[in-house]
Amino acid sequence: MSAIRSERNAALELIDFIDASPSPWHTVASAEVRLQAAGYIRLEEGERWQLNAGGRYYVVRGGASMIAFALGQQAEAGYRIIGAHTDSPGLRLKPKASIACDGLMRLAVEVYGGPILASFSDRDLSLAGRVVLRNQQTRLVRFEHPLLRLPNLAIHMNREVNEQGLKFNKQTELPLILGQLGEGEDAEANLRQLLASAAGCDAADLLSFEMNVYDVQKGCLWGANEEFIADSQLDNLASCHAALSALIAAVQTKATCMIALFDHEEVGSESAAGAGGSFLSDVLSRISFSAELDEEDRVRALSQSLFISADMAHAYNPNFPAAYEPAHKVLVNGGPVIKTNVNQRYATNAETAARFMGFCETAGVPYQQYAHRGDLGCGSTIGPKVASQLGIASVDVGSPMWAMHSARESAGANDHAYMIAALSTAFGS
Repeated sequence: MSAIRSERNAALELIDFIDASPSPWHTVASAEVRLQAAGYIRLEEGERWQLNAGGRYYVVRGGASMIAFALGQQAEAGYRIIGAHTDSPGLRLKPKASIACDGLMRLAVEVYGGPILASFSDRDLSLAGRVVLRNQQTRLVRFEHPLLRLPNLAIHMNREVNEQGLKFNKQTELPLILGQLGEGEDAEANLRQLLASAAGCDAADLLSFEMNVYDVQKGCLWGANEEFIADSQLDNLASCHAALSALIAAVQTKATCMIALFDHEEVGSESAAGAGGSFLSDVLSRISFSAELDEEDRVRALSQSLFISADMAHAYNPNFPAAYEPAHKVLVNGGPVIKTNVNQRYATNAETAARFMGFCETAGVPYQQYAHRGDLGCGSTIGPKVASQLGIASVDVGSPMWAMHSARESAGANDHAYMIAALSTAFGS
């Protein structure tokens, strides 16, 4: 275990990263700061690339997807790629969001992905995202104070809530309260002015926006010995941070080390910036072109490559034992989880599972295996999409966590350091 960085420090660094990243666009900005501090150079897709041997580079697509790579010593040695996603399930503002009713200003939202909607009620919510100005300039916007709320209905008017569960109609019961409206005030103009002030521009220059609703409560360690983490967006910013930390720490190897952080995983990845798009294959093609590989060498390099899909895993919750496959109860603080599904919801096979087990053993960290209960639908990841697109060996892994897709998720404080150690070993393989 001596080779593993301090588990507590790794957990605290993760909390800081998540708290600085309340939207996918902020996540990429947070990663960019760390990459630039480590000497990585930004590339633009619309410019010709001049890649130097041993160079470290990154490129951003759509503001919320990023690929970063450290060129290896031998182009034919292939790639070690870690993939994760920058988006999390939740609520997003509609383009015309303001609702004026009963003296109140509310904001219409659309459900993004599959959040646990009840977990967003009675929390201190705010907005973070990006605005686009008339000159096509994009600016990040974040309100750090509580701005919005989704008040619950009192139990006196919903007597069955504890038996039937808390449910919200996605159209009529999710609009968020922003404030009170004075006589004659224009709700839409108020919202535009609010966003413009945060962006430092005139309201007339603000053309469009994408706004994520987030919980302003900071992350923390909890438990009798602070052995757990609580924060929003652990799925999947924990994997993004682990991949980023492993890449920055990587020393030059024969193979090229790369991380691919994609937007839109929670809604299927089918977008120009998602894992189902061309982003990763475009970058790999440009690296091959720069290295003057012919088609034969390009295919040979891919055959030597490995893709690690890093996405959080379902930890065993002792309050709900019937939800789990009996022999696959993965535990928080039990180490990285190797995820398998014979129907290819995960990309793992016996060979790639064994390979990742070897990384864990070399790093001196424990590992676990997960299979979903047979009578429950199994979620998926970017792993199968990338594996089928590129035809390279792939494995699905993740750190165990509770309450996936809640506004407030939990995980083990030790597991983050374990994952960083395993991914760092993969980069050195």
